[in-house]
Amino acid sequence: MRVGKGEAVTLIGSNGAGKTTTVETIFGLNRSASGKIEFMGENIMGLPPYDIVRKGLALVPEKRELFPKMSVMENLKLGAYLAEKKSDKLDHVFDLFPVLSERKRQLAGTLSGGEQQMLAIARSLMSDPKMLVLDEPSVGLSPLLVSMVLDSIKRLNKEGVTIFLVEQNVAHALELCNRGYVLENGRITIEGSSQELLNNEHVKAAYLGI
Repeated sequence: MRVGKGEAVTLIGSNGAGKTTTVETIFGLNRSASGKIEFMGENIMGLPPYDIVRKGLALVPEKRELFPKMSVMENLKLGAYLAEKKSDKLDHVFDLFPVLSERKRQLAGTLSGGEQQMLAIARSLMSDPKMLVLDEPSVGLSPLLVSMVLDSIKRLNKEGVTIFLVEQNVAHALELCNRGYVLENGRITIEGSSQELLNNEHVKAAYLGI
């Protein structure tokens, strides 16, 4: 797989295809005995996760992994431990997700599902990443909240953040991203532009119900 600077690229596939394993391997949470993972021309395979984040990668985990007994603001400050200008980042995420500014003293565990997803994205943005990796950000959200979250990801990409989106919601993912890869049983089986994948008969039958 390849994700170019400034692109929005998606990895789609069914449950159990290996999407989260792929993400965890990129971030050093799973160790691979072979292969290579490069970021900005540097091999990051084998580096610990905290060094990978220092290189400019940030992850929004599948289950959000917030600190539920800490406030919204405390979660954001933890995401900003690498950032030099924390106030600038706060202004940015509050502009992106105004509801977080209203809830900044509220415990993260008491937020709604959509608000928690917004906080998970915002916390990752506090490290000022060059590339944002999102693992199933639409899981468990209502259609309205899915649209809100995906619109925020689209806006981030327009602002210059490189996006790697891992999704089961194939229609939304291909609408948002420029290119995509299909992962089946741990292997990339199809790749192409979003339009090519939307027109692919296998993708239509297996993932779009057409």
